[in-house]
Amino acid sequence: MALTNDHDFPDIALPDINQFSGSLAQRVYGSLRRAILAMDLPPGTPLKKQAICEQLGVSRSPVTEAITRLAAEGLVEVVPQSGSRVTKFSMSEIREGAFLREAIELAAVAKVAAERTEEQLAELNRNFRLQALCLEDGDEYGFYREDERMHELIFSFTGYPKLNALAATGWVQVNRARQLLLPITRRAQEAYDEHRLILDAIRDRDPERARKAMQRHLSELVSRLEPLSVSRPDLFD
Repeated sequence: MALTNDHDFPDIALPDINQFSGSLAQRVYGSLRRAILAMDLPPGTPLKKQAICEQLGVSRSPVTEAITRLAAEGLVEVVPQSGSRVTKFSMSEIREGAFLREAIELAAVAKVAAERTEEQLAELNRNFRLQALCLEDGDEYGFYREDERMHELIFSFTGYPKLNALAATGWVQVNRARQLLLPITRRAQEAYDEHRLILDAIRDRDPERARKAMQRHLSELVSRLEPLSVSRPDLFD
């Protein structure tokens, strides 16, 4: 069955592939993936290979390889001999991803609160100050970049190098859907306040308080996405 093209391929500038490393196909993948996660290529957008080839200055082969890789991540839906499009959101997948992320990150933040070093605390505090600067400048996209960095730091401080990649795998759909919340002005400030409680617990070496603060922070995101599945049915399956 042919895909329904809800949108034409948008007239946007895809990220320059020279910003990414690796083979040509890996760089095309990086460009498309960034555009999908940033919602520049919104759910339902058909991926027209010729348009992508022309914009990125590449042949069809690396584009095909990149789309196949994105499909394996669940970011693209491919129908043989019909075409491909950016997958729409699924609340069941978002809930599942959030469940996985919560299970991993609650354990991670409790471990970090119990074992953190002064150097690690200082790095988290520097990140927190950057979050504050982004809020002062009204840079919500910058704030969410630093937000993501804070979570990456917590995973890295556990000493388990595979944790971040594991959590990111389940979180990819949640992270993409999170972009829908950027226009909600108060959300960034609220997330910042939630981060403060997490960092206070880590500073005080209180694993249980850190765990509860992180759980409250992560659950807020999914609860705010639920109504969007009703108000924006064009983006959800």
